[in-house]
Amino acid sequence: MTAVCSTRNLEMVRALGADHLIDYTRADVTQTGQRYDLILDNVGDPAMYKRLYENSLNPNGICVIVAGTFFLQLFQGPWMSLTGRNKIVTYMTVTTKEDMLFLKELLETGKVKPVIDRSYPLREIPEAIRYLEGGHARGKVVITVE
Repeated sequence: MTAVCSTRNLEMVRALGADHLIDYTRADVTQTGQRYDLILDNVGDPAMYKRLYENSLNPNGICVIVAGTFFLQLFQGPWMSLTGRNKIVTYMTVTTKEDMLFLKELLETGKVKPVIDRSYPLREIPEAIRYLEGGHARGKVVITVE
């Protein structure tokens, strides 16, 4: 698996199981010449999609966007999917009991390793949002309900 991240996240991503890393602060992933069947995006940078879409996906490849702006999720991703050669999926959902059990198995066996950056109580949602808007979260930000 190839992973793209910043310098400060290289070791964390390597520990999660990536065998090839690209530091986006030193190399443009869209200019490596490498093509992928699947791109899973956990960041959602709209400026990157046209280049990713044109330069990094194999024909019939799929880009799954699990983060990003309202515009990216509802308009840009679906539009590119309709008008281009590749499929872009702008969300990932678990909708059935079987899906939940499969996800549970992946988590229990360590095949999926969640990374939680910070946890905030419900009353501190504004602070959590400010932290996320800073763009430096190194994992998911969790809101706990007390």
